[in-house]
Amino acid sequence: MPEVLPLCPNCSSDLAYEMGALLVCPMCAHEWSPSQADAAAEAEADASVVKDAFGTPLADGDTVSIIKDLKVKGFPQSIKVGMKVRGIRLIEGFDGHNIDCKVDGFGQMQLKSSVVKKV
Repeated sequence: MPEVLPLCPNCSSDLAYEMGALLVCPMCAHEWSPSQADAAAEAEADASVVKDAFGTPLADGDTVSIIKDLKVKGFPQSIKVGMKVRGIRLIEGFDGHNIDCKVDGFGQMQLKSSVVKKV
């Protein structure tokens, strides 16, 4: 059974082949070592983990609390420090907003993980 080689880090081609100690992509002629591919895969796995403001990993369904007052456009009051938000969902949002949740009194919204802490 053939060994599965990693995708090319330059063009994401799956046609890479081994040439001595290097991996070579025939599409873009990029050459890299397998250890670089392993390091890139580990960095990508670490980047996909969403962490709160204190570095604690978050997961779907967690309960978090707000660590600073947040002004909400269209509302006269702000979300206060210490407000708990239950049942968060992690998403690939835009502009750093990677938590989708329902905040009591404000409704459905997206938050940045840098303004919450896991309870």
